[in-house]
Amino acid sequence: MTELDVSDAAADTLTGGPRRRRVRKVGRSTGVPLPLLLPALVGLAFLLLPLIALLLRAPWRDLPNQLTSTEVWQALQLSLVCATAATGVSLVLGVPLAWLLARTDFPGRGFVRALVTLPLVLPPVVGGVALLLALGRNGVVGQWLDSWFGITLPFTTAGVVVAEAFVAMPFLVISVEGTLRAADPRYEEAAATLGASRFTAFRRVTLPLIAPGIAAGSVLAWARALGEFGATITFAGNFPGRTQTMPLAVYLALQNDPAAAIALSLVLLAVSIAVLAGLRDRWTAAPS
Repeated sequence: MTELDVSDAAADTLTGGPRRRRVRKVGRSTGVPLPLLLPALVGLAFLLLPLIALLLRAPWRDLPNQLTSTEVWQALQLSLVCATAATGVSLVLGVPLAWLLARTDFPGRGFVRALVTLPLVLPPVVGGVALLLALGRNGVVGQWLDSWFGITLPFTTAGVVVAEAFVAMPFLVISVEGTLRAADPRYEEAAATLGASRFTAFRRVTLPLIAPGIAAGSVLAWARALGEFGATITFAGNFPGRTQTMPLAVYLALQNDPAAAIALSLVLLAVSIAVLAGLRDRWTAAPS
């Protein structure tokens, strides 16, 4: 028993019973300074006001007709298919890349990680131009794809998938790499001591451990691919039924049919909210 406990016990004896002790919570203050409160409220209003305006101006009565029109349905269907395909490409390429960054040590690993995350900050239009220079008919690699295999990616549906995967895969890589770094490598080492090859240990031990991170990264990559605009319109164009995804349809409809643009924007907003709701425990939960 410490000296503090002895003094508390003695005080309880003198007063005829245990005293009520005030427990002071440390770390979270109830008072908010006014110089911080006002900018915080303005920032919150700045972020919420456009979304509220979108909901207030939405043509709710005509919304079913807008969403069932041929143009909107084509763009919606193409967006869902391409975003899912881009997520598949990101999974096949991104999970091994994340493992390489998290589990191996090689010269220039930090530089490689910086290159992997570059599409996160690169302007999407610049990414589209870079894809054209690399995979276009006269591109560094595209000219060989065209002459050897007859494969042409720009201004095709496959080009949409490539553009969306280019901007979405870093989200998956970052999520999976973080999960791999948090996972205990001793399980893989134990599997290796039992005779499992490194790939078998990855497939049977590592993948189940990092499955939540893969799922979270896949959802983020899918949502990012669904909302991609700049790289898509630069590399794949804007052809209805072939390369016109929902963001491109919103941009085009805003000039001719604002009601259709609002309807498509509501769909994208609903998808974004669903993604945040599904990942709330991982990304939006406040620290205790």
